[in-house]
Amino acid sequence: MTTTFTDETRERAREIIARYPADRSRSALLPLLHLVQSEEGYVSPAGVAFCAEVLGLNKAQVGAVATFYTMYKRKPTGDFLVSVCTNTMCNVLGGQEVYDTLAEHLGVGHDETTADGKITLEHAECLAACDYGPVMTVNYDFFDGVDSSTAVGVVDELRAGGRPMPTRGARLCTLKEMAVQLAGFADERDGAVADGGPGEPTLRGLRLAQQHGVSVPGFDPNTPIRSKAEADKAAAQAKAAEAAAKPVEVPAPQVSPVKGGDGASAPTGTPGNAGSGEPAPAAAATGSTAPDVKAPDGKSPQVRTAETRQPDAATAVPDAPGIKVPAETSPAPRDAQEAEAAGVAANAPAGDGKPAGDSTGAQERNLNEASASADGATSTVASETGAQK
Repeated sequence: MTTTFTDETRERAREIIARYPADRSRSALLPLLHLVQSEEGYVSPAGVAFCAEVLGLNKAQVGAVATFYTMYKRKPTGDFLVSVCTNTMCNVLGGQEVYDTLAEHLGVGHDETTADGKITLEHAECLAACDYGPVMTVNYDFFDGVDSSTAVGVVDELRAGGRPMPTRGARLCTLKEMAVQLAGFADERDGAVADGGPGEPTLRGLRLAQQHGVSVPGFDPNTPIRSKAEADKAAAQAKAAEAAAKPVEVPAPQVSPVKGGDGASAPTGTPGNAGSGEPAPAAAATGSTAPDVKAPDGKSPQVRTAETRQPDAATAVPDAPGIKVPAETSPAPRDAQEAEAAGVAANAPAGDGKPAGDSTGAQERNLNEASASADGATSTVASETGAQK
């Protein structure tokens, strides 16, 4: 087992981490796991320790991610990972038969590797290609519509040193070479992406769209992708134009109470129905004097969640028969700003720091606090016992 990673791997690790904000470096964990797998052929304990070291995490955090995703292998894997779909659609079309034939031909079972280290066989629950079933992948490149004979031919060619051409996608590479690509680096082999092409079912959908004139409304494939700065500038300009076009709101006139015949104040309502005793339209429509706050653009999800009304039994169901959902009014901009400020104050953004268990100082502080609490509880019990005596 390799315990020291090469300088090239360490340099690539620094490049991966640099893709993410400094306070969100742990987001680089997924590509880093692919990176260590590209050197060792699997995610070893040394690979877990390496990822934990460069990201400032503990090994338990890294191991929890590495064991969750099936693309990270936890034991040495062959040069070519052969996956056969045995889920419902492919199974009906013969996928299980293909898998059973390969298992017998290679002399291995699920997640086992041949003695020459060439082939690792696995059955997959779904390879997301039902319209091409039964399907088999080699290092995640598709071989469509396979049967037992064609599947055996593919693995025999791989074991002989050949590189059979996938039905769709570029020419085959080893699992380690594939892991480099999954880590975010280009395939540097000559003509690596020169081969392959779309499948017939995919082309069928395209031809039907062309035949019936189906296209995305207003889509221009030549439209350049704007940078974030350009997108932010365009959004700011659009917001400014919207604000300039918005009419100025004039405060509603205040209605003074109407004196009754006995000199007492009569009940009042809105300017249009003063003295009628009817409630204000907002309360009548929503059943609440605190209507929902409409979140402005750019509001964080935490604030948006904090300001969203929690539905209860009295909340109208939009699709219930005879129910009309009341139209809710937006508060003044100042109210929205105050609500947003209150939401921000009450919902601090989630940090990216390590759990308290990662720090020795934090552990000692927690132990001291627990000890102090226990001592205080003992003293309280003793004083109460003395008082009872």
